[in-house]
Amino acid sequence: MSAIEISALNASPGIRKMLSEILIETVANGGSVSFMHPLPQDAAGAFWDGALAAAGRGERIILGAWDGDVLAGTVTLLLDCPHNQPHRAEIAKMMTRLSHRSRGVATALMRAAEELAVQRNRTLLVLDTATDGGAAGLYEKLGFTLTGEIPDYALKPHGGLTGTLIYWKRIGA
Repeated sequence: MSAIEISALNASPGIRKMLSEILIETVANGGSVSFMHPLPQDAAGAFWDGALAAAGRGERIILGAWDGDVLAGTVTLLLDCPHNQPHRAEIAKMMTRLSHRSRGVATALMRAAEELAVQRNRTLLVLDTATDGGAAGLYEKLGFTLTGEIPDYALKPHGGLTGTLIYWKRIGA
């Protein structure tokens, strides 16, 4: 694998297609990212259309991890918080292609998202991850603190309920 390059993604048709592929692959393999399996291509595309439009308005930043010309992973930094929470940002939709897992892609994406949050004067990051099959180990390794678990929070992509773990991290000065 070549060096991973991280960049903000735009709304081009090629980017939308690659993001949709990662989302469909993640859901098919049990990733709890708000969708059920099977996830139709048009539903994945519609999600990314909305997300990329929100990024165009500055409400979020969608980052991509590139291994050459392969989009190996993505994470979203949500910036559009309520008026009384301008100091906070949220991490969402952390996904890595199966072919690129355990190679540092998610860590690189998370570090880049944190750096962008700090540049935007955010001092607190929050996120949640599924109790079953989520990325708790990654987030704890990166310094996130577990607040607690909400049981039976969402359906798993292939059915059945899973809880969610809520994490936070202070960032910046």
